[in-house]
Amino acid sequence: MVASIIKVCLFFVIVLALTLGAVHLSETGDAVRIVFSGTEYTLGPVQVFIALVALFALAWVFFKLLALLIAFLRFLAGDQTAIDRYFARSRERKGYEALAEGMLAVASGEGKLAQDKAARASKLLHKPHLTDLLAAQAAEVAGDTDKASEVYRRLLGDDRTRFVGVRGLMRQKLADGDTETALQLAQKAYALKPKHAEVQDTLLQLQAQNHDWKGARKVLKDKRRQGQLPQDVHIRRDAVLALQEASEVLARGNSISAREAAISANRASPDLIPAAVLAARSYIAQKDMRNAARVLQKTWSVRPHPSIAATYAEIAPEETPAARLKRFDHLMRQNPNHEETRLLRTELNLAAENFPEARRAIGDLAETHPTVRTLSLMAAIERGEGGDDAVVRGFLARAMTASRGEQWVCDKCHNVMSEWAPICDSCGSFDTLTWREPDQKREAASATGAEMLPLIVGLPSRPTNGAATEIAEEADEVIIDQAPPTQHKTTAAPKPAPAKAASKSDERADVAPGMVPRETDWVPVDPSATVTDPEEPPHDTVPVRPDVEPPAQSNAKKA
Repeated sequence: MVASIIKVCLFFVIVLALTLGAVHLSETGDAVRIVFSGTEYTLGPVQVFIALVALFALAWVFFKLLALLIAFLRFLAGDQTAIDRYFARSRERKGYEALAEGMLAVASGEGKLAQDKAARASKLLHKPHLTDLLAAQAAEVAGDTDKASEVYRRLLGDDRTRFVGVRGLMRQKLADGDTETALQLAQKAYALKPKHAEVQDTLLQLQAQNHDWKGARKVLKDKRRQGQLPQDVHIRRDAVLALQEASEVLARGNSISAREAAISANRASPDLIPAAVLAARSYIAQKDMRNAARVLQKTWSVRPHPSIAATYAEIAPEETPAARLKRFDHLMRQNPNHEETRLLRTELNLAAENFPEARRAIGDLAETHPTVRTLSLMAAIERGEGGDDAVVRGFLARAMTASRGEQWVCDKCHNVMSEWAPICDSCGSFDTLTWREPDQKREAASATGAEMLPLIVGLPSRPTNGAATEIAEEADEVIIDQAPPTQHKTTAAPKPAPAKAASKSDERADVAPGMVPRETDWVPVDPSATVTDPEEPPHDTVPVRPDVEPPAQSNAKKA
């Protein structure tokens, strides 16, 4: 720093002295008299300027010759490359200038200019580990993948640039979609630099896509040991990998190892719903109902989910609806104010045909958070209590355009998946699925009656015993009624009637209109007693239901 300041000050002093001298000569008109070896030389202002330029030129030549002489003396002293270095200094300077200009061209996206500068730098400099790297980057910017691959392969021959070459080829294979080759290159790059964060993430993602769960867990452990991953995130992701490993082990028939891995994953991350389900089912397979219930209750207290309720029902599949409602009370007490708990209590009361209690359980969810499931449950409650048919259809009509509620949504690309998976099938991200309501409501017009029907555990086997089955059939009718008129003009063959309609043609319920039939209310009837009008258009036919009056009779009574 001090030397630089001294040089700058000396430069300004010299320039100032020359300037003052030239001004003085121009003002006075005096000449410069120089006496050398008894001879006097008189120089005017212009001659002084020319003499100074010649002096500087001679000084530059003198120093160059002096440097050459020093290099020659070093060569004589045994330094065989001294003279080569002397003549190569200019080439190196030009080469580094070309290298710098090429790097700027790469940063600015000028691929052709970057390639030209890389070629010039490679010609002037004898440092392929620098010029080849610039040439590869310039080829990538210019879109010449073949040239870039060729340069990356040359970089593999030098220990200093081997990692750069492997990483560059890995990125090219990823861009081409060749994940198998990219995985092998990622493993080589990870062996060269285990602490490289980008290589770790790429290797982890590729191993998860190829179902190499053990290798992925090892990489995840290394990331945690190196301090590149928080402990809570490591525990969560390790539990996800352990769960997938357990699922594959179970698919191969090794239930003991799968059970241990599932239980370990559930203990590491109790809020991981698939791990809790798999661990509980492994306990159920071993007839250990107590531990199965304990696992599910713990997960329900952290994050309620319909799959937890369905697995909890598998503990005692043959119990009556009343007994199931009593047993589920232990589960629902873990998180009583959650919306999923209220919906589950509603479903259980519907299965037990306790419609007033079901209405109290669902409360005002149909107004505060209307979803397909909530509105379908309200329709089932109205049907079970013998409510007006228009009210039931009103709830179903609202359900056609309502939100589908919480689903498995990717936090990165917002993709909605029907089932949980460790990797998003849209963006390929690892452990980004969250059970939540999507930001944008999905189209509900494609929903069917079965999709609208909520998961009601413990329904009787008879299809007509319960309001929920009636609501599912009613939802199908609403979909038909709301279909565009062009659908009635199709010439396709009619679909066969469902099995439920065939079973109802042999018997009917002897109950008042609007009431739900029970087992003892069904009486056999003659199928030939049903009369239809052949002149009536097919699309105007209304299905005859035992608990709903035909529209014509209902309108006549109202009139």
